[in-house]
Amino acid sequence: MSDAPQSASFVAVVNANQGLLHRVCRLYCADADDRQDLYQEIVLQLWRAWPQYRPGAAKISTWLYRIALNVTISNLRQRTRHPAPERLGPRVPDVALPPDSGPDPEDLAQLYQAIERLSEVEKAFVLLYLEERTYEEMAEILGITQNNVRVKMHRVQNQLRQLLTQPA
Repeated sequence: MSDAPQSASFVAVVNANQGLLHRVCRLYCADADDRQDLYQEIVLQLWRAWPQYRPGAAKISTWLYRIALNVTISNLRQRTRHPAPERLGPRVPDVALPPDSGPDPEDLAQLYQAIERLSEVEKAFVLLYLEERTYEEMAEILGITQNNVRVKMHRVQNQLRQLLTQPA
């Protein structure tokens, strides 16, 4: 059997969901090079898992999130075991927004800085919340109960509020 149809369908799914994958990378990596490396690792793992994807078993976005978040968290854990040398200069998220097109860039930068202070798992909750996923979808993606999602979301929201009101 030829791999061409499988390859074409995989490429189509990745292309259609690039935004989702890039948002996961953006949330966990402030540096553009790190984001690109993470994106490539996620796509590689998606390709390896592609033969096991069963369209009726889960929505494609749920499947993509689950793999992307697992790869990201594993990648971050590996990096904390073998940390790279710190770069010189402040770590400011690179937020590119045209003028008057939404939230204040300073507010957005503060939000990203607060999110960076969360754990890997807490960041996953923030990402899924910002993606407007339902608790049911979050539970399926994260492999926990809906009630557990509600409790953890409440805690993460309180923690973010606290981080945003603390002086820097």
